[in-house]
Amino acid sequence: MHHQALCAVAVALLSTLPGAQAGLYGKKSPVLQVDAKSYDRLIAKSNHTSIVEFYAPWCGHCQNLQPAYEKAAQKLQGLAKVAAVDCDDDANKQLCGSMGVKGFPTLKIVRPRKGGGGKPTVEDYNGQRTAAAIVEAVVGSINNHVKKITDKDVDAFLSDKNDTAKAILFTDKGTTSPLIKSIAIDFLDVVTIAQARNKEAKTVELFGIEKFPTLVLLPGGDKEAVVYDGELKKDAIVKFLSQAGEPNPDPAPPKEKAKKAKSASSSKAKSKTASSESSSATADAAEEAPTQEAPVIIESAPPIPAINTPEKLVKECLTEKSSTCVLAFVPSTHGEKAKEALQSLSELAWKYAKGHRLFPMYEVAKENKGAASLIESLGLTNEVELIAINARRGWWRRYEGEDFSQQGVESWIDAIRLSEGVKKKLPEGLIAISLEESAAEEAAPQATVEATPEATESSSTAEEPAPVTPEADATTQSPASEATEATEPTPETETAVHDEL
Repeated sequence: MHHQALCAVAVALLSTLPGAQAGLYGKKSPVLQVDAKSYDRLIAKSNHTSIVEFYAPWCGHCQNLQPAYEKAAQKLQGLAKVAAVDCDDDANKQLCGSMGVKGFPTLKIVRPRKGGGGKPTVEDYNGQRTAAAIVEAVVGSINNHVKKITDKDVDAFLSDKNDTAKAILFTDKGTTSPLIKSIAIDFLDVVTIAQARNKEAKTVELFGIEKFPTLVLLPGGDKEAVVYDGELKKDAIVKFLSQAGEPNPDPAPPKEKAKKAKSASSSKAKSKTASSESSSATADAAEEAPTQEAPVIIESAPPIPAINTPEKLVKECLTEKSSTCVLAFVPSTHGEKAKEALQSLSELAWKYAKGHRLFPMYEVAKENKGAASLIESLGLTNEVELIAINARRGWWRRYEGEDFSQQGVESWIDAIRLSEGVKKKLPEGLIAISLEESAAEEAAPQATVEATPEATESSSTAEEPAPVTPEADATTQSPASEATEATEPTPETETAVHDEL
């Protein structure tokens, strides 16, 4: 027992050490692991397009994305880079901040400028979190350096820089494949890659092409053309083209540091040598360091506020002047569903904290006396319930999703903001008079003149709204009312950034 206790303590201590919690992607993963020191060399200065995931190991949505992201990495192998940066690592937080990361996971496509030089273009990936969608987006972002030649310009193409190696892919397709695009990038300024359609009869006949696709290498000068007869796979094609020139290295090798000079004849010479080496080392270190803008430290999404008393629940969401609130009814002891629901709401609140106005969101313990009464009135029976409630307009709406993923919850909230879907009428007597009106009524003197029965009946009839069923409320709402509802708050038209699988 004593030995087991010591082992448990040792494991607990080890888990607190830096690096004890590994990132999502291991050494055998097809996903390239990048950090602040290697990002500039491996991604920013790469010749190839990259997609980079900025993640935190504890993020549930990042964990859900992992299988699809690794599958995308396998499919894009040799065509583009699929990389990941652990933003939970203190050493990477400055990099993540400079890249504008505000939530996890964040995916960005980094593409080198086609003309070369300068910083690469960086675009947010806002598509679906599936392997197929990621692959399609990245493939569409690969730069195309493949020249298309026709019968009209084939002679000019062949005569231009005759001593330079060229390669022509004869194909029956009008589009340029990602494979040939990536090969053209590898041999940029070494071998000029071109593509000719099978309908270019003169060009096809000139080289005696009989089947498609066929790759022909023109080594340059007086050397004869060589027809490739191997498999149409990148490694084999690169090896074939390498007889005309070596492909560009990627990533570019780091500069070699100046070697120490041999002993000099004088101390002055030694001093100069040491100074030169120091300057060289400093320059190399600057070359390796990532180019970053003003640092921004990333923080995890803070939890949504909790409502712990019936009075606060009434004050925030259940008075006649209360606008839309989103309430998460959860047990005081959080299970998996409660954790997922609260995490999704936290990330959504954090995501829109500095952007468009979003409904206030609150965690409400089901044991709360006021919550229990509201839950019973609305007929909520699940362990975890999400509702939107607007006391001022007298409606509420329940979340009906199968799970509490961020994608599902965000879609539900977007529908409410755009006044889509059916809203239910709140039960009578559920809404409290606002605190200001209540205080004013208590301070006001009582009327001394009794109202006549007719006046009382007339007044009551004028103020009492006609009963509305949920179906009628959804179908008979006037256009003006719909427009007002849609503007509170301002509808968000952007698509979800962090959709879940």
